[in-house]
Amino acid sequence: MSRWRLLASVAVLAAACVPHAWAAPPTDAADSLKTLVEVSADRLAMAHQVALSKWDSGAAVEDGGREAVVIMSAVSQGEGLGLERIWVAGVFRAQIEANKLVQYSLMADWARAGAAPDHAPVDLVRDVRPQLDIAQKTMMAALPGVAPMRARKTCRAEVAAAVNDYLYRRQLPAGTLDAIALDRAMAGVCGG
Repeated sequence: MSRWRLLASVAVLAAACVPHAWAAPPTDAADSLKTLVEVSADRLAMAHQVALSKWDSGAAVEDGGREAVVIMSAVSQGEGLGLERIWVAGVFRAQIEANKLVQYSLMADWARAGAAPDHAPVDLVRDVRPQLDIAQKTMMAALPGVAPMRARKTCRAEVAAAVNDYLYRRQLPAGTLDAIALDRAMAGVCGG
């Protein structure tokens, strides 16, 4: 059994012993981290819709103004939760960079193919941003439980194991775009 599968197996067994209630905020660091990984993956799945919207409109992937609004909103919410501004900004900057990674990759694939996949029109403001706002609120609820992990020497290993557990449960190979983007999205958790 590979080391990663062993880590995923241990994480799955540990998660099975801890009840997880989506309606309530996570109760400990492990639950908080699991929630953060899952919401980050859901947020990255929305990058497909964002890319389709930008492809259709001809908008650039980079949107510095919108990125600043998202980060400042998260920082403001984080201050209300007693979280460090720089850390919250780093967590959300990593989320945004991962989202752009997915967008750039998809749009490059579509450019090489000469077209995006058939799809209904996607209104970024009406259809996608409300979902991103909900994801941000859920992530913000998880961050206070994750914050103490940053001081541990095992932080990066714990985050990697949580991501690996998510990939294992979803049967996603580690080298896929979604897996790489999820690793990138979680890069800000340990502060760097």
